[in-house]
Amino acid sequence: MSKTRQAVEAANARYRKQFGEKSRLTMPPVRRFAILTCMDARLDPAKFAGLSEGDAHVIRNAGGRASDDAIRSLVISYKLLGTREWFVVHHTDCGMATFDNPTMGELVSRGHQPAHHDGVTWHCEDDGHGSEEGRFIPWLTFSDAAEAVLEDVKRIRQHPMVPADIAIYGYLYHCESGELAPIPTAMAAGRARA
Repeated sequence: MSKTRQAVEAANARYRKQFGEKSRLTMPPVRRFAILTCMDARLDPAKFAGLSEGDAHVIRNAGGRASDDAIRSLVISYKLLGTREWFVVHHTDCGMATFDNPTMGELVSRGHQPAHHDGVTWHCEDDGHGSEEGRFIPWLTFSDAAEAVLEDVKRIRQHPMVPADIAIYGYLYHCESGELAPIPTAMAAGRARA
């Protein structure tokens, strides 16, 4: 068994001992909101948004992008579980700004080995196990995190399955300070309409 697996299982054993009344939490989030954010391990939505278990839905993907699947989750969050406000949170120093679609397509075509970044670009060895499929996937990269927040808020707001009365907020989390800074253009674009 790997050390990582052992650590996770040990942590879970400790967690179960203190589980207490959490079995009584309801499926709908108590605070009736959802957060769409990046999978980056430096972001802890429970801490930066003051959440406890059962408070809110947290949807994560690479870049915190408003992909079809993220919108699917947000619509389920509203339609079946009652959320009324959605937060789109991107962050500084995001890895999604370090490559573009052609770069990722090339890396995937070269093989399965992890790539490494030399401070300028990504590299990986050709191991003979690559796939051209990576050239056909929209990786949802961006060069400006604040602009990407605005794009995502607009995409969600304009989606035909999203009700006009859902408030959609756009923020940039600063990895250097922990600040959750509102993006004014995204806030305006996501304003709820009656």
